[in-house]
Amino acid sequence: MAEQFDAVVLGGGPGGYNAAIRLGQLGLKAACVDKRGRFGGTCLNVGCIPSKALLFASERFDEARTEYAKLGIKAEVALDLAAMMAHKDKVVDELTKGVEFLFKKNKVEGIVGEARIAAPGKVEVKVADGTLRTLDTRNIIIATGSDVMPLSGVSVDERQVVTSTGALALKTVPKRMLVVGGGYIGLELGSVWRRLGSDVLVVEFLDRITPGLDGEISKQFQRILQKQGLRFQLSTKVVGVEKTQGGLRVNLEPAVGGASQTVETDVMLVSIGRRPYTDGLGLDKAGVRLDQRGRVATDSHYKTNVAGIWAIGDCREGAMLAHKAEDEAVACAERIAGRAGHVNYEAIPAVVYTAPEVASVGRTEEELKAAGTAYKIGKFPFTANGRAKTIASTAGFVKVLADAKTDRVLGVHILGPEAGNLIAEAALAIEFGAASEDIARTSHAHPTLSEAVRQAAMGVEGWTMQM
Repeated sequence: MAEQFDAVVLGGGPGGYNAAIRLGQLGLKAACVDKRGRFGGTCLNVGCIPSKALLFASERFDEARTEYAKLGIKAEVALDLAAMMAHKDKVVDELTKGVEFLFKKNKVEGIVGEARIAAPGKVEVKVADGTLRTLDTRNIIIATGSDVMPLSGVSVDERQVVTSTGALALKTVPKRMLVVGGGYIGLELGSVWRRLGSDVLVVEFLDRITPGLDGEISKQFQRILQKQGLRFQLSTKVVGVEKTQGGLRVNLEPAVGGASQTVETDVMLVSIGRRPYTDGLGLDKAGVRLDQRGRVATDSHYKTNVAGIWAIGDCREGAMLAHKAEDEAVACAERIAGRAGHVNYEAIPAVVYTAPEVASVGRTEEELKAAGTAYKIGKFPFTANGRAKTIASTAGFVKVLADAKTDRVLGVHILGPEAGNLIAEAALAIEFGAASEDIARTSHAHPTLSEAVRQAAMGVEGWTMQM
């Protein structure tokens, strides 16, 4: 006999588990199905959380080797990679158990197994012992996330040719690493292994790294990474990989065509983006429409073309960010419960967790120019921020873009220490429709890094005061 639910969520990542939890909080009977074996999705198990654990640990290791002496701290430092990986695994284990606890607290049934939509209102789940469970439900939320984008002609073995998953689990520090893709993930993981001792070369098809970032931020960001030891080869594509006795032989060509070259490396990280995961879900049988990029097509309220079937997160349009999926999860659950869930996409930040960090929210200067929007700029360097000087982290700057007529904040871009935390103030300003003057006239504690945001906002009207 089929089990009855108000909603069944397919996928246990940040979108899926938050949707299920919110449904439970709203008094609806919900189930969340995931085939991984541990809830949390890519982000928690093999993505943002373990990568941040390694980023933090590798930063402390590098600081101890190269920066502590300047602060009067003398130390002899040695790398214990196994212990560093154990720290990463412990963090993941604790957080996945936390998701299970929240399921129990909010009366959500977590089901481990492979799910497919048998028909609108019906989900079949094949669990580990081969048993088929049938779930009848008034609503189905597709929250299956995304998968690694493959590189044509390149076979991944997660030992020598790796995705982000393999790069988070290397047993030894490779002498040489080639990173294919100059986006967030490639730069973060390339930074980890550079700090731990690898010679890292980043190959990017486009003529710049981090193409979605503000251009001025991106250029300065690359300069900082180069000073740290990362090497870059832009406007270049990988056309072939051959395993050799000593490692890998990678063939490169200019993006526009031309003479090829060969690069030797020990590990190649393929990080050219992600694609929506929709395979094997029974979407075609259920009649759910996909868009031209293979994403589940929805309206602005997350409804698909089939009544009672919804989609959120990486598998639908928009930025592939865990927190975007979380916001959509809450909004979708609330709409199912008859409430008015809403997401302001202008106020969703993006962060690159390198050292220094890069964070952005709202429009870039290039986007404003393309739209013909008149704007004003305020900038402030961390070299003039007292707190940045005391912590010996002065690289980068804050950039505030405001409407030339209304002074409304249109975009904020930060390259510098704790940028990922600092951007929250800017996201809140955009959410509330604040003017740059609102930030400029808000008292900020001294000395703090957040003063750099205030000073950049003051700079929009030309009254920056700190040096």
